[in-house]
Order: sequence, then C-alpha cells, then structure tokens
Amino acid sequence: MNSTKSQRRSGARTASRRASSRHAPKKRRSLGWIGRGVLAGTAVLLGLIAWGAAERALAPTENTSQTTFDALIVLGAPVDGDGNPSPRELARVTEAVHEYERGVASHVIVTGGAVKNRFVEAKVMGRIAEAQGIPASAVFEDPKARSTVENTCDALRIMRSHGWESAEVISSAYHLPRAGLILSRLPMKWRVHAAPALGLASGGTTAYQNAIEILKTVYYLVWTRQEEPCELSGSTPLATIE
Repeated sequence: MNSTKSQRRSGARTASRRASSRHAPKKRRSLGWIGRGVLAGTAVLLGLIAWGAAERALAPTENTSQTTFDALIVLGAPVDGDGNPSPRELARVTEAVHEYERGVASHVIVTGGAVKNRFVEAKVMGRIAEAQGIPASAVFEDPKARSTVENTCDALRIMRSHGWESAEVISSAYHLPRAGLILSRLPMKWRVHAAPALGLASGGTTAYQNAIEILKTVYYLVWTRQEEPCELSGSTPLATIE
C-alpha cells in the first residue's frame, strides 16, 4: 500500500515538472562570435548598398545651364569579340552624332581602351562617328581609358590641350548617375545626356545592370573617390569645383 502511494506521489511530481518545463520560457542560444560577425557584416553590406542607391538617386546631372558646349564626350562601352560595336556603344555614338548635328558641340571625344578584349573601344567608336557623317577632324580619340574615372580624366586632358572648358557627356542612362558623381569633382562645365536604347536589341536597362552600377558606385564612394584626383600631364592635380 505504501509502495503504491509512493509511486503515485513520484508520478505526480514528474508530471508537475514536465508541465512546468513546458510553460517555462526557453533560454535563447547565444549566436556566438561567428553569428554576430555574419549579422554585422550583413548589416554593413546592406548599409553600403543603401548608400550607393541613395547617391545614385541624388547624383547631379549638370553644373551649368548652358545649352551648347565645346565638346561631346562619349563614354566607352565594350566591343564584341569580332571588333564590332555593342548595341549600347552604337547607341551612344549615334546619339552623339545627333547632338553634333543639332549644334550642341562641334567636337566629339570618344574614350575607351581595350578593356574586355583586344579591340580599342575609342577606335571603334571613332569609326562609327565618321561613318555616320562627323568629319574626322572633329573626332578625338582617347584609346587608353579603362574605367569611367579614366574616361572623364583623359577626356578633360584632351579638352585642356585645345582650350575647351565645357562638355556634354553621353552614355547609357544606367551609367550616368555614377558618371555625374565623378564629373562633379572635375573643373569643367558639364551636363550628362542619356543615349536612347536602339530598339529591343540594345536591351534597355535591366535590374542586373542597375545592381552592378550600385555596387560600382559603392566602390567609387568607399575607395576610388579617396584616391588622388586625375592629373593633367605636367600640371598639378585637377581641383574640385567649389
């Protein structure tokens, strides 16, 4: 009899402990230093992406109200493996030809080196411009630039060598916000101008292109912008317009 009562009390205590354990708050496991590091890194990355997107949205498009310029600057785009212009490169040069014909500027600077393959972007763009009616004497090539920063710096060197002070900069719409951030630090009068896509073949602006441009903008803001500004041959570094 006593044994039975003891067993009942023991069972009641066990049931009570189980019930208490079900209702008791569970202790959270610590993330550990690896988990905290991952969370911190993710937060920093998302913050940088948000910063890049915001800077693109607020990027300047001009620093002058003038409507005519000394030169048109066409920013480079990759050439295909056979040396033919890509749809975006063709669109940029074609728009430059239209702006030249409208009297926006009387000189065209095409800039871009052999970045993706052995073909020099500026050489290909120069041939397109001349084939579309721009006199060879009005086309100036920068065959060495390998980035947007170098595009703008090299074009400015060409401008300075001819005494030119202003330019309309032509590129694809997705590319222009970052170009505007770069141009805002150079001592020249400028505005950007988007080249319309040439039909479906040019593909328009995709989410992928915008994402890549955001990442490139972050790289520019964090790293490239902190480097020495471009320099003119034999002169002091180019100062930022105040």
